[in-house]
Amino acid sequence: MASAQEEANALKVQGNKAFAQSDWPTAVDFYNQAIEKYDQEPSFFSNRAQAQIKLEAFGFAVADATAALELDPNYVKAVVKREPNNQNAKLKLADCEKLVRRIEFEKAIEVSDPPSAFEGLDIDAIKVEDDYDGVRIENEMTQEFIDDMITRFKNGKNIHRKYVFKIVKAVKDIVYNEPTMVEIGVDAGKKLTVCGDTHGQFFDLLEIFRRNGSPSDSHAYLFNGDFVDRGSWSCEIALLLYAYKWLRPNGLFLNRGNHETDDMNKVYGFEGECKAKYTERVFKVFSESFSALPLATLIGEKYLVLHGGLFSDDKITLNDIRKLNRHNQRQPGQQGLMMEMLWTDPQPQPGRGPSKRGVGLQFGPDITKRFCENNGLDAIIRSHEVRMEGYEVEHDGRCITVFSAPKYCDSTENKGAYINIGPDLKLNYEVFEAVPHPDIKPMAYAQNSILSSMM
Repeated sequence: MASAQEEANALKVQGNKAFAQSDWPTAVDFYNQAIEKYDQEPSFFSNRAQAQIKLEAFGFAVADATAALELDPNYVKAVVKREPNNQNAKLKLADCEKLVRRIEFEKAIEVSDPPSAFEGLDIDAIKVEDDYDGVRIENEMTQEFIDDMITRFKNGKNIHRKYVFKIVKAVKDIVYNEPTMVEIGVDAGKKLTVCGDTHGQFFDLLEIFRRNGSPSDSHAYLFNGDFVDRGSWSCEIALLLYAYKWLRPNGLFLNRGNHETDDMNKVYGFEGECKAKYTERVFKVFSESFSALPLATLIGEKYLVLHGGLFSDDKITLNDIRKLNRHNQRQPGQQGLMMEMLWTDPQPQPGRGPSKRGVGLQFGPDITKRFCENNGLDAIIRSHEVRMEGYEVEHDGRCITVFSAPKYCDSTENKGAYINIGPDLKLNYEVFEAVPHPDIKPMAYAQNSILSSMM
């Protein structure tokens, strides 16, 4: 009869197979089972830490690496992958620890908001050169401009920086005047599509529009945050979504995600991409526009859509979200409703638990049930996490995660998904695969940002 340690080792082997197939959630599950059977083997914790890093559960990854080192202080593999000489993985784990420390440091030195990035920017005075070969716009967006912009982006071209500033300024003004929780319905003969994270995967966004239709008078879209970072076409995604928002203010809606924030943009590529493709000021105006975005959308009084999840206090209601003045606080900080709306995650266990990310918390099915019942909701719809099938329905159907970046970061074998909602307010899930893209790696613009922000 096999011992507990032998059974645990067999589970670890299964976890390693899942890891090799880029199925990080299954790998974590096997490592969890191994640790439940035998919790004295440091490699179980080390391997789980690497899977947690892939899932961006940095808080859990640091805890697992620490546990491995506590079991064996000389265990070098606690900070590298299973291959003992993998310096890249060692650096990644060190980055995780530095990121947690940096966030705490920034919390300690929080200062007042800077002046507007648009101050002193005379957009009208910026000259578009005679040889610029793209469609031009004046004071309103056109479908012709959007079609031409998509073609330019597919061909690796930028739009003129004057038009970047025009688009960002127009959308910043629109979303600033929207409520913190936008409230919409789905009229007869119309459709609403809810998308999760797109993370700079521009060609997969185009695939959504190809499969499902572009935003139109009868077809609205809601993008639930994390448009940017990681993928190397974050500027293209942000500009395309913003252009559609300018063209159809009541036909495309944008919730803020935890990656529409300065600290994430400095680490995960968007700031570097703006500087490389345009200018530093382009990043600053985008940052200001991100801080103006609504934090949630209520659909038909039945579904609350927000990027992260629920709260540390059971007494929070939809009215508290309505009353939240997001303009008083440009960045989410380390506590409060805004931070929790952007950062929290569901967990299978009842109650609340510590955040696997090092920021926010986790909430169980009982928390979701009470919130929905107290607010007359059928469910919450959130994003923020990879799901291997593109979406997942949990918490007895009351918590739905949708993630719209298939083959995330070119390394996770997940599908993407979106949700179509008609006038009957039924949820129809559509799953899709990643499409080919030019040979530019994820995080292509992030390395300098990571190095500078981690010093």
